[in-house]
Formats: sequence, structure tokens, C-alpha cells
Amino acid sequence: MTKTRRPHPAAPRTAGRAAAAALALTGLLAAAGCSGDSEPARQGGQGVIAEPAALSPSSGAGGSGSPSGSASSNAVVALTPAVTGQLDDAIQRVQKQTGVPGISVGIITPNGTYQKSFGVADKSANTPMDPGMFSRIGSESKTFTATAVLRLVDQGKVGLDDPISKYVDGVPGGDGITVRQLGEMRSGLFPYTSDPDFVNTFINDPNHVFTPDQLLAYGYKHPAVFPPGSKYQYSNSNYILLGKLIEKVGGQSAGDFLQAQVFSPASLGKTSFPTDATLPDPHAHGYTDQTPDGSIQDATGWNPSWAWTAGAVVTTLGDLESWAKTVATGSVISQASQTERLKMLPTGDPNVSYGFGLFNNNGWIGHNGSMPGYESVAVHMPDAQATLVMLLNTDVVSQGQEPSTLFANEITKIISPKHVYALPAETASPAAPGSASGSPSGSPSGSPTGGGSPTALPTNTASTVRT
Repeated sequence: MTKTRRPHPAAPRTAGRAAAAALALTGLLAAAGCSGDSEPARQGGQGVIAEPAALSPSSGAGGSGSPSGSASSNAVVALTPAVTGQLDDAIQRVQKQTGVPGISVGIITPNGTYQKSFGVADKSANTPMDPGMFSRIGSESKTFTATAVLRLVDQGKVGLDDPISKYVDGVPGGDGITVRQLGEMRSGLFPYTSDPDFVNTFINDPNHVFTPDQLLAYGYKHPAVFPPGSKYQYSNSNYILLGKLIEKVGGQSAGDFLQAQVFSPASLGKTSFPTDATLPDPHAHGYTDQTPDGSIQDATGWNPSWAWTAGAVVTTLGDLESWAKTVATGSVISQASQTERLKMLPTGDPNVSYGFGLFNNNGWIGHNGSMPGYESVAVHMPDAQATLVMLLNTDVVSQGQEPSTLFANEITKIISPKHVYALPAETASPAAPGSASGSPSGSPSGSPTGGGSPTALPTNTASTVRT
């Protein structure tokens, strides 16, 4: 999931802000912001997101037998002209409140569809936002990485309950951490994006090129936050490790494997896993305050290597609309693997539970994401055959929340009033300035209050980089 952040256009993040997770993602994860045992508290200035985005989920929100985790076929209202008018008004109201430059929203239901863009894709050129534009999606990427792992499971090459040490060498405590626990954000490994050295390197040089091993090494410097399987904590380290597993077992680069085993089978012709900072045209410019001094800058060309398989995927609204349904229903993996993916576990937030690379947020299944300059949400409600997708070109927190969470909350109040998308706000910390997905964006984006917090950082530096 991704993570979270005042009732006016977002002010720059200050150094004492705790990170919100997604994952999820991007976090959340996807679900984008969870609580309790999610990511360690962020201290310091801006944070970088790829959460989840990456956001941030719970047994009451989609666990087996949970009333809020299921939806009836009439859970989503018909998209009548009156309803679409309400959507237009709500989106523009939230856009004005948050200062978001541009947003594209897609809604698909059995009784109507809605696809519109608002605002601008480039503040300098005043280019209008458009649904066909390419965008970074942060921790929503975790849903693709998790699917790639499940493809390997279906091929008999990986076991979800195998220790990661069977596939990847050098993981601290790797004999006791399973592939499943990595995907479920329950490994206990310290998140590399919370390491002060990593954050300082990224914030001061957003074009720095990181290797996966370098990313993991930042986290490996720290002891485990908790015993494997005992708690939920949104951590991008988990999905970097799953990327290494994909390359080792799949026998090709992560990008090539994703293209052949996920993007192509899912018919996603405009989705890619870049190896550099290039974005296809036309694309939206992304704006962030995850900078040394908290000023808002254009982050469009920042190198995404720091997020790799935890948050570097690029796509369009149309592909994301298709993917949201695919990942929630499991059409490119076996039913057995989809059943394993949907085994939702508590996250500490009563509204959100987390499975293998996706969350259940009050009946909406999927993920969110947040990277410097960009946020995403892609969720589907299978019983109602409804999909909600959005792409934003900023990650600047507003009202203590990721802006994507505020939009999704207001939209679902209108289209699914009994199933409202919600994630907890980021918690302010009395410590020094700084912050940073699910993402759940990515983060999910989970609000980190768990143990293992990094030491305080200098003023105007980030304590966590999100995806």
C-alpha cells in the first residue's frame, strides 16, 4: 500500500511525520495505510513513496467470513447522470482541497461506466490530464510481482511455504522466512526504505541508480523487527526479495519475466517495467515534496531503481482498469493459487486486511501505490463486478492523508456507500522533520507505529521512502 499525511492544499511534509504504509504496495498496499504493526515510525523530513504507495488491511476488512469483506451484487449504485454529476463535483472538490494538479478516474460497473480526467498533466505547459497518459504506479507494482511468483508456484518451481533461503542466498534468518510471509508483509525484515543512509542517498540524489542487492543491504544492517509470521509490517524489502526470487527461478530478468508471464497473459499492452527513468509518451508530469527542503519539484525523470519490483511499473488507466479485475479474480493464475492469494490477514486496521500482494479494503480488493510525484489506486469488488481505478500526478500529503485515499474515500461514499474505501491518517511525530509507499502507496500505505524505528535524521531529510 502506500502511506499517508491538513484540510487545505498539502503543506510540505515535516521531519517528524510518521510514515503511513502500499504497500502498499503501495503500497497499500497497496492498502496504503495501515496501523499497528506496519512500517516503523518515520522521522525526519520528506519520505519517498512507491507504496503502497506502497499503501496499507485487517481481519474485519476482508478476512474469511468477515461481513465487511463481501459485497452483494447491488453493492454499487447505477451510474446515472445524477450519480456521475455527484462524482464530478466530489472529484473537483477534493482536487481543490488537496491542490492535486491532475487526476484520471475510471469506474466500471454492471450499470454504467465512468472515465474522466481533471486538471493538468504538466503545470508548466498547462497540458490537460488525459486518461490515455502513462504514469508510474508505485506499490500497485507489488500486485504484478506477487502474480509472477504465483505463476512460478503454478509451474511447480516455487512453494509458498518454502524458506526464501532455498532460492535466494544471504537473507538474514532466511531459513525461517517463507515466500508466503514475504508476500504477506510478515517477514519481520527491516524495511530498507527506513534506513537513514538509504534515505539520505535518495533524497539528495534522486537519479542515483541502486541495485537490488544494494537496496537489501540497507535493511540487512538492522536486526529483524519481529519473528517471521508474528506481525504485519509493510516493507518494500519483502518485494525486492521476491524480485530476486523471480530472476533466480524464472531464469531471466524481472522485467522480461513480468512481460512474458504477467503483462502478456493479462493482455496489458501498455504496461511495462522500465530499467531506467524513461516514461513513454504521452505521460503526466509528477510533482513531489519529498525533497531536501520540502519544496515541490517535478519528479518525472527521477530514477525508479530504488523501488524495483516493489514499485517501478508504468501503465495507463485503461490497462489498470483491466488489471484490477484480473488480479482480484485470478484469471492468469490457477484457482488454487488465487485462493492462497486471497487469504487475508489482519494489518492492525479494522478496515483493511492483507493477502499475498493485495488488500481487502471494506470489500474492495486490490492495492494502491505512491512514488515521488505519482499515486494510484486499483481495486475491484468481485461480487458487485465493479472496478475503481485512479492515477494522480502528485504524492503531496493533504489533511494527513495520501491524496489518492481522499479521492477514493469520497468516490466510494457515492458509488458504494456500504463499502467505503478508507485508510488511517499519517501520525505526526514529535521528533525531527522528515518523512517519505504500498503503498499499500504504496503501499498499501500503512501508518507505521511498529518497533524498529530508525534513528532521527537531520532536519529536512526523509526517514522513509515509500512505494
